[in-house]
Amino acid sequence: MKYGFVTGATGFLGRHLTELLVEDGWQLTVLHRKTSDTRYLRKAGIRLAEGDVTDIDSLRIAMPEGLDAVFHTAADTSQWILANDRQTRVNVDGTRNMTVVAQEKGAKRFIHTSSIAEFGFHSAVITEETVSNAMHGRSNYMRTKWRAAQVVDSAVDRGLDAVFLNPCHIIGPYDTHNWSRLFFLIYEDRLPGIPGGTGTFCHVREVAAAHLRAFERGRKGERYILGGVEASFLELAREIAEVLGKRAPEKPLPDVILRTVARFSQWISYLTRREPDLTPEKIELSTEHLRASCGKAVRELGFRPVSLADMVRDCYDWLKSEGILARQKS
Repeated sequence: MKYGFVTGATGFLGRHLTELLVEDGWQLTVLHRKTSDTRYLRKAGIRLAEGDVTDIDSLRIAMPEGLDAVFHTAADTSQWILANDRQTRVNVDGTRNMTVVAQEKGAKRFIHTSSIAEFGFHSAVITEETVSNAMHGRSNYMRTKWRAAQVVDSAVDRGLDAVFLNPCHIIGPYDTHNWSRLFFLIYEDRLPGIPGGTGTFCHVREVAAAHLRAFERGRKGERYILGGVEASFLELAREIAEVLGKRAPEKPLPDVILRTVARFSQWISYLTRREPDLTPEKIELSTEHLRASCGKAVRELGFRPVSLADMVRDCYDWLKSEGILARQKS
């Protein structure tokens, strides 16, 4: 019997990972905030523990001694300037708290869910050897993921057996806040235009499986990029439009128009205090050409790339089965 501790289990990736670990026979303690929806976690093999990664004392109470692995998937993925302070507390301070408590409790392995964002933007294909320039960009998410990774690197130097996973753009079921937003915009005929950038995409189930493989096979202190499919955002929008039965965009919108809309939306958000669909940070992300190689993860972890069409179809099938698309439009 293996024993694990999971953060972010109520989220998109964390929910998949938790299900996979339970199927594999793990006994889990799952951290959740007081306000989290834990309906999907109330099952055999899972013990719920209330706490917050930003509250180190709550982690000391929640985390058991002598775990086989800590899976730290919790993160704030916002791309909105008004969320920067909260995001820094969660992504940087929260990760520091997790490494400290994991070492105090004698955890045997620490699987850290980082992001391709840790590396920043580059004209060449990103590999695990790419030197990060994330601190020079607009996105606080990128900056905090790089800083969080440095926190874990420091913990490795102090003896923590940590493995890093760097997913690219994740698509699949259980997503209601990330790339599913593009589904909602196209479904509701509210898409202002598609940017001309390129991304690298991966299926959420394969990313979750890579976490288990990282525990079993990953090398201490090593990073593993998870991607597989390089596609333009126009290609992604066309795949989504096809499954939705909607008209696909014909060509990308000029960046200057999208940036203008994003700046206007951001100023409005200062009044509404709600994150808009477009922000300058999101436009920066979607107008760059982010290409990454997952060759190392394929070789060492048995990571499996999935076609863009299958990712989109799986996400759509879940959104449809849950009635989420219909609720969005009502």
